[in-house]
Amino acid sequence: MKILYDHQIFEQKFGGISRYFTELIKYNSTAEFSVRYTDNVYLLSNKFKKYNIISNKEHYDRFLIRYNFKGKGRLFKYYNKIFSRNQPKLSIKYLKKSDFDLFHPTYYDPYFLNYLKGKPFILTVYDMIHELYSDDEKTVMNKKRLILTANNIIAISENTKNDVIKYFPEVKNKITVVYLGFSFQQLEENISKKNYILFTGMRAGYKNFNAFLQAVAPLLIKHNFNLICTGYPFNDEENILINNLQIKEKISCVFTSEGQMSELYSKATAFVFPSLYEGFGIPILEAFASNCPAILSSTSSLPEIGGDAAVYFDPYSIDDMRNKIESVIISATLQNELIKKGREQVKGFSWEKCAKETMEVYKKFKR
Repeated sequence: MKILYDHQIFEQKFGGISRYFTELIKYNSTAEFSVRYTDNVYLLSNKFKKYNIISNKEHYDRFLIRYNFKGKGRLFKYYNKIFSRNQPKLSIKYLKKSDFDLFHPTYYDPYFLNYLKGKPFILTVYDMIHELYSDDEKTVMNKKRLILTANNIIAISENTKNDVIKYFPEVKNKITVVYLGFSFQQLEENISKKNYILFTGMRAGYKNFNAFLQAVAPLLIKHNFNLICTGYPFNDEENILINNLQIKEKISCVFTSEGQMSELYSKATAFVFPSLYEGFGIPILEAFASNCPAILSSTSSLPEIGGDAAVYFDPYSIDDMRNKIESVIISATLQNELIKKGREQVKGFSWEKCAKETMEVYKKFKR
């Protein structure tokens, strides 16, 4: 059974959704996808060499500009924008060829609906964040259209499934829950811990980073801990808050590779995930696999994924957040208990299991 995936999410350089689709492609030997040029770090890995994927930068250097000159960087950014606009043309070409059994779009642009020629399509819904926290009306409307017309919907957690049904009760009987996996090698032995708390990923909006900073700041000073964040450098607003909380010397932000991330988790005293809403929460599994105690928000899908292997707090209460974080970082006994439970909890998740269960959804439409 040949599954066609499209280009949409591979405009991402990295991220949970593009990771998800690269794993589905990796486990499906007959998969086809309409991407040949991308900066996505997963597709450019050695695992996808047989597909002859070329990075946008390599394509740019090879065919357009071979020399260094002033303004080359700005021209490359412009080139990327133009290239992104042209990407759907390749996907449409694959759709028109119709050499596939089922189509699985990687995001919510409905451009493909006029080209399916009666072929079924499966839609993965990752969360309902746009409906709850965003003013991006275009994505909300596109997503609604696809949810209502998809032959089957994959939800990445029971919480996401329930949220979809709240908005669209008419699709209740065509939703299947398939959990995501994780990519870190599971560690069997503890690594010597260092006195730092880890925060990973995006920080804006519903990620609740500013409230987390206010909760954790007194603990960094009181217990002589540091806070390490991963991702893009702090913005002006975050730097002002950091200065006001007098923790500038206690906090750092690093941009890391996957291998470095595993090391950061494994050496952290604890990982904190204060998000107000998540459709799944891959970092939870990464922490468990790395023997890192997890302290999580009690909202949305996080208790579903974390089970009894984490300590939970009310993300709307700075006091509760602070108290729960402190209870973990001062207790080696509790840390070891969470590590042990995390090692067991993570055994229920893998990309191989995700791919197999997704294939079972596809087989419902085998002709």
